[in-house]
Amino acid sequence: MTSSSSALAPSSIAERVAAVRVRIAAACHAAGRDPGDVTLTAVSKTQPPEAIDAILGTGQWIFGENRVQEAQGRWTERRATLPDLELRLIGPLQTNKAEDAVELFDVIETLDREKLARALAQAANKGGRSPRVLVQVNTGMEPQKAGVLPDAADALIAAARGTYGLTVDGLMCIPPADQDAEPHFAMLRALAERNGLSVLSMGMSGDYETAIRCGATHVRVGTALFGERNRP
Repeated sequence: MTSSSSALAPSSIAERVAAVRVRIAAACHAAGRDPGDVTLTAVSKTQPPEAIDAILGTGQWIFGENRVQEAQGRWTERRATLPDLELRLIGPLQTNKAEDAVELFDVIETLDREKLARALAQAANKGGRSPRVLVQVNTGMEPQKAGVLPDAADALIAAARGTYGLTVDGLMCIPPADQDAEPHFAMLRALAERNGLSVLSMGMSGDYETAIRCGATHVRVGTALFGERNRP
């Protein structure tokens, strides 16, 4: 398929979703895990309405978005008619967008600094709604990438829980693109275990099977579900 319309046809989306679910189950079985313990998050950023409708038609209810404003335009109206929908923010969050993020998202996966923890707590108190959070760890210590550095993660987790009263479910990471992902996933798992956290959001289209082997509970998949998008 070469055109964007054919690549986003519902039958194609359905086939991709089914294939990813089969691969998730196979990776779980190979790792001696229950497939029910791994949640698929469909990364819907930049996707057009017809693609979103097609994937919703497969019974996929959990979605990851990178930007608050884009997600508001995509999901605010849909949310009113989709009670099972779960929205997860997987992109960096500015403190001045904390109130909007708290209002829209069920889970914020990108807590990476105490200033943001404070803003989220204040937004939750103001709006009466408190999303669950994951702490994003910059396992590769890449200066251009969001995430708390590994040696500061314990302190941030403690502050988010104790000082700010946030519900910290687990951790998230995005390994460096040019490195083997497995050591980064192993680092995240060890950090989670040390802090008594059960949720590990790690693994994307190119490495989610490795992430499952390393203990991922949530995998964030975009391209493998929607296909490559044509660029202008």
